[in-house]
Formats: sequence, C-alpha cells, structure tokens
Amino acid sequence: MKNTFKLGVTALVLTIAVACKKDKIEPTTPTTGTDVVTLKIEHSWQDSLEFALNTDLVNPLTGDSLNFTTFKYYISNIRLKKDDGTWWTQPNSYFLLDLANGTTPSVQLTGVPYGEYTDVQYVLGVDSTRNVSGAQDGDLSPSLGMFWSWNSGYIMLKAEGISPDASMGGSFAFHLGGFSGSNNVVTTKSHNFVGNSLSVTGNGHCQIHLSAAPQTLWQTVGSVSMNSMIHMPGSDAKTMADDFYGSFEFEHIHE
Repeated sequence: MKNTFKLGVTALVLTIAVACKKDKIEPTTPTTGTDVVTLKIEHSWQDSLEFALNTDLVNPLTGDSLNFTTFKYYISNIRLKKDDGTWWTQPNSYFLLDLANGTTPSVQLTGVPYGEYTDVQYVLGVDSTRNVSGAQDGDLSPSLGMFWSWNSGYIMLKAEGISPDASMGGSFAFHLGGFSGSNNVVTTKSHNFVGNSLSVTGNGHCQIHLSAAPQTLWQTVGSVSMNSMIHMPGSDAKTMADDFYGSFEFEHIHE
C-alpha cells in the first residue's frame, strides 16, 4: 500500500512538472516563409508642397506656370539586398506608376523571404530585352499608351499638361524614352537603409519609402518657352530623364 501511494505521488509530481514546463514554452517567430513588402514613392513639388495633377503649379527652377494632366513612368527589376550580401529579386517586376491614381503610388513586392534587408535596388524605365520582345501584357501592354509602335520601344516617362508659357499652343508633352546607345535613359538606382535593416518576419507591414521631385525634369533643359514637346529619343530626353531620376531619394522604412 505504501509503495502504491509513493508511486501515485511521484506520478502526480511528474505530471505537474511537465505541465509547468509546457506553460513556460515561449512562442517562436517562424524562420522561413514569405511576406509582402510595399515600396512607396512620394512626389513633392518645391520640397514642401505635394505634387498634384490638374493643379496650377509654378516651377521654382524656371518660373513656368504648369498644370499637369498626365504624369506616369516605369519602375522595374526591383530587388532587395540581404544582410549576408545576397540579393532577392521580385520576379517579373515591371510597374507603371500613374500619378492619376494618387501622388504617392505604391508597389507590392510579393513572396519576399523572411530575413533582414539593408538595401533596395530598382530600374527606372524598361530594360532593353523587354523593349525588343514585341507585344506584352500587364503594365507593359501597348494599350496603356506607353509604347512607340513606330520605334519599337517604351516611353519610360510621360509628362503632359498645359502652360501659358509653353512654346507651342499653350501645352506641353514630354515622352521620354530610349534604351540603347548614347541616348539610353534607363537608369539603375540603389539605396542603403542608412544603418538600419528591414526585418521581414511575416507581419505584413514592411514599407520602404522613397521620394522624387517632378520639377527637376527642367533642371538643365530650362523653360517650356524654349521647348515644350519631346516625342522621340534624343539628348534632351536623356537629360530630362537623368535629372528627374537623380531626384529619387531614400526616406525611411516602416515595419
């Protein structure tokens, strides 16, 4: 009888101990999986003002009065650098950012593996392979009005609107493109997260914020009173694209 009692007490103690150990198990964060990272680009005018379509604006660089009816451009080949130095690339990443849908457009990067990321890299424009690949779909569809059928190439950036200062009929239309030779406007940009890292852990809230300034299109070429239309690749198209692409800056990350 005593032995039976001792065995019963021992079993009870072991049961309690196991239960306590179970209670102390801490939840763990998954080490593998994928998530969504959002890339946002804020467009400002004269640093402190938000850029907007169908709004009267004065270009601080030239003094021109401008009212944009269209502003859209391509961003592509987006990839993220891990803290071990390797890169993850978003497959088939070709996005047309149309500011008619809002002046802080966003791109959803899906299937990003869990991990720590220190840099983002992307292409402004469409690479040469896609330019010569014929009719395509999605954001590269010719039906979106960003493809020169006569020139077999994409319009990388389209800025249109009205201006009393314009040299031709009170309007301006800049269709900037070119993917080869000295007038190639396609540009690769990279940004480091300035000592921080983006932790992709499955919470679905990771964001990378960039900024850009549309007024810089005229930083070098000057007033629309001198030239208010570009519809083909050339040196002025490259200069305008380079100046605008040069305005892209990293702002911050959110997790």
